[in-house]
Amino acid sequence: MLQRLKAPQPLPSGGRFAIVASEYNARFVEGMLRAAKAELKLAGAAKIQVLRVPGAFEIPVVAGLLARQHPRWDAVICLGVIMQGETSHAQHVGEAVTTGLMHLAVTTGVPMIHEVLVFTTEEQARVRCLSREYNRGAEAAQTAMKLARLMDKAGLADDGVPF
Repeated sequence: MLQRLKAPQPLPSGGRFAIVASEYNARFVEGMLRAAKAELKLAGAAKIQVLRVPGAFEIPVVAGLLARQHPRWDAVICLGVIMQGETSHAQHVGEAVTTGLMHLAVTTGVPMIHEVLVFTTEEQARVRCLSREYNRGAEAAQTAMKLARLMDKAGLADDGVPF
């Protein structure tokens, strides 16, 4: 069920966020990327780094390299759009990306915000990637900031030791 976006809360200490965005299905990914960057800037993020990859399948490898950098990122936001065609290829790519990002999050301790979306119609993508009300890029940024706050408050933030 689609939920309307809420206004972002300011980040007390800025925060460092990386965004890995697919070039494939650029119209929709650009909509999410613009919204994510706007949310992070509005909340006062200290650093936002954007890296572009050819397609959704390439997102986990770059996200993994980012997760192992020092100083650590508060979160890595992963943005991509996969359109379902006549074969099962989209499902295979979507599942591989999901598995890869979850593995990275668990093994590195860096939150991987998963907004690599599989759609069956362009209308679904338009509503979730281009609208201001339900934009999944903005939602991804809000999720990243919530996790950064939680990890900081719980004392789980960067301990100065690179993975």
